[in-house]
Amino acid sequence: MAVRLERGVDFPMVDLANIAYYPRIFDLAHRFFEDSWIPICDIRYADLLLVRKLGFPVVHVESDFLAPLRYGDTITATIWIDRVGETSCTWQYQFHNQESELLWTSTQVTVCVDMNSMNRISIPEDLRQGLEACKRDS
Repeated sequence: MAVRLERGVDFPMVDLANIAYYPRIFDLAHRFFEDSWIPICDIRYADLLLVRKLGFPVVHVESDFLAPLRYGDTITATIWIDRVGETSCTWQYQFHNQESELLWTSTQVTVCVDMNSMNRISIPEDLRQGLEACKRDS
């Protein structure tokens, strides 16, 4: 099942045009990414990094900016995993505002790495199960 999370668009995220500056949208996506690990795999991303010494850095991104994110908006992120490979997984993002308007979509490929060596490794089975279960809602 897809994960749904909410956050507001804060004043530091917007520019003089009162729209979110595009790097801030990627920052917001990463915050949602970190928050999604608890509902998907029952582990905090910080614990993956600091305790298990595993990371999932992004190696490929495609995004479409469909409408502006504005100061005061509440963004609902819908996140699901499109594909789980041996060492990588493909994340799908959709951001909607409080009016249910689709604002942003993104496909992001992450690779599982050993944080000590930064070498690519196989996704551990316990994480794989959670990631594979996080599918798009019908």
